[in-house]
Amino acid sequence: MDSNTNQSSLRDAVLQLENVTIDFTGEKILDRVNLKVMKGETIVIIGPSGGGKTVLLKTLAGLFLPKSGQAFCMGQPWKARSQDSKHDLARKIGMQFQRSALFDELTAYGNIDFVLKEHTDLSPEERDRRIIECLKSVGLEKYKDYREHQLSGGMKQRVGIARSVALSPDILFMDDPTAGLDPINADDMAELILGLKNRISATLVVVTHDILRAYQFAGKTGRILLVANGKIIETGNAEQTEACSDPLVQQFIHGWLKGPLTTD
Repeated sequence: MDSNTNQSSLRDAVLQLENVTIDFTGEKILDRVNLKVMKGETIVIIGPSGGGKTVLLKTLAGLFLPKSGQAFCMGQPWKARSQDSKHDLARKIGMQFQRSALFDELTAYGNIDFVLKEHTDLSPEERDRRIIECLKSVGLEKYKDYREHQLSGGMKQRVGIARSVALSPDILFMDDPTAGLDPINADDMAELILGLKNRISATLVVVTHDILRAYQFAGKTGRILLVANGKIIETGNAEQTEACSDPLVQQFIHGWLKGPLTTD
């Protein structure tokens, strides 16, 4: 990071990985990977189960720290940030976890209010307006008093998304937000997420196991990344990914049983 070129590169990128290795109990999940994410981009992460999709997303989000290499967010390495710095940065980051990870003791309203209380100085009246606005954006304002156990799977996903955009963050991380939904609702959810991303002009990093959703999220301008065998293969936008000749990519997008992703 001593060169002017590297400093300029980090200013241009909101997220960056430099020779990052993530190692769990001797197994390299990510092996010396490099990635740069620019402001306003949509990055779609695909790959086989257990291949490192969520690990990559959480490394970009600072939840996993590399064994070697550096992960940067907004120009600074995660490793160098203090707890206070990370707390302040959380104001600019929205996270939708796998299976939503709602607080089960709180209502839909309370889950969003928790984030606003933690990261803003808004008055109760201002928080109330923002919470209702967020719930309306996902079509759940009528269910604001429902607790986690009263919500369907799709409704929980929507509350998780509403919570993730409550602070109008600069970066949105979403971990398989359409998991468990039927094709119609999955399509609707993806369109909802893209609309919210555009409304707040956020950078979007989304994990999905569904290749159709990956194409939907990426469209013509997003980038799809296949994570497999510890590496990242950038395949381009939806059309470029479909046409990609890499055998790893072809096996995944077509669901072939035999190929380089399959171990005997």
